[in-house]
Amino acid sequence: MIFNTSMPTPLRPYFAAELEAYRQQHQMNNLQSAWRHLERAHVIGQAYPYAHSLVHWKMLLFGIQIKSTKEVIGQIPRLLIGGVKSFVGKIPVGNTGGSNIPPLRSLPIEPEIQDIFAQCGLPTPS
Repeated sequence: MIFNTSMPTPLRPYFAAELEAYRQQHQMNNLQSAWRHLERAHVIGQAYPYAHSLVHWKMLLFGIQIKSTKEVIGQIPRLLIGGVKSFVGKIPVGNTGGSNIPPLRSLPIEPEIQDIFAQCGLPTPS
């Protein structure tokens, strides 16, 4: 069994860049673009408990801000369980984290994010 505790140092700037892009796009009220950056941050950070939980927290707040009952209700269990699943290495790889995707469904990781893992010397999660 794999126990993930913290994100590898080389991956952190990419995760932080997605969260910053989310913040900027959200501030400019570009909500679709903002959400896309949260999804990308989720894929990058979902194997690491703190990062995974942080993205779900931001997704929950986003759902509240846009008054999406579906997103709020969908984020609550993800927020409660996602970090635990990351810790024990049992995540649905590539899942973008929103309530529009079943929480246990794996998805293909987009090539640009695969390249990020490669640039960091990490295997693409599978």
